Amino acid sequence: MTSPASIWMIGDVQGCNNALLRLLDHPDIASDQQARFWFAGDLVNRGPNSLQTLRTIMSLGDRATCVLGNHDFHLLAIAAGIKKPGKSDTFHDILAAPDAAGIIDWVRHRPLMHREHGHIMVHAGILAPWSAQQAMELAGEVEAALRGPQWKSALKEIYGNEPTFWESGLDKGKRLRVIVNAMTRMRMCTPQGRMNFSYKQAPGVDSGLVPWFDVPGRVIENETIVFGHWSTLGLMIRPDAICLDTGCVWGRQLTALRMHDHKLVQVNCPAERTPAAAE
Repeated sequence: MTSPASIWMIGDVQGCNNALLRLLDHPDIASDQQARFWFAGDLVNRGPNSLQTLRTIMSLGDRATCVLGNHDFHLLAIAAGIKKPGKSDTFHDILAAPDAAGIIDWVRHRPLMHREHGHIMVHAGILAPWSAQQAMELAGEVEAALRGPQWKSALKEIYGNEPTFWESGLDKGKRLRVIVNAMTRMRMCTPQGRMNFSYKQAPGVDSGLVPWFDVPGRVIENETIVFGHWSTLGLMIRPDAICLDTGCVWGRQLTALRMHDHKLVQVNCPAERTPAAAE
């Protein structure tokens, strides 16, 4: 088994391929030819080079593990004809590529969650009532749906903000929606654990909400959840939760953190977007 010493966990790239190449070429990373890379989702969109970003990551082969983020789901939905491109979408290069179908197949076969070496990677978060094993099983339901022949129909089910909490008796569509929303969109919750999708800033003391990782009664206690998605929170390293979204596409940094010793490597990024709500 590969030692966790060689795993670099990387925050949201969002189509910023030049920054990614500079990060991978950093001496601390490039010197280890056996290094593995965990990408925290949102590989594409908002930045200028979504297609080249995917090609760079795909060229890493089995060395790269990429969980799906909300922007990656958005790409799939547009490719499936379920949604129309928005004015701020920048992955037209993927859709126009001669091998677009193969790339889309690669994206939809990425995991929603990855668990290894006492660490769990997911793009946004994990609801408090879920154990690590339950979360893996729930992620597996979404993965099976995306990888199956009816994947376009499954995608139609996931869009919407309701319900905002987990119940085991939810019908299939609502069940998939809660799983995907928690793992790719969640930031803040009520103290009772209901997801709130309108608050996108850094945690505030007067919002009446708490970060998902501080909701009381979290079942996962002895594993570290690594996530991105929250550029206004930025770099956060705690024993139980690590945020790696440092706003590359907003002109800040692209971040890599080595798992075993928390060695930090960051590259500065030119502003590709005007700072705004980064959903």
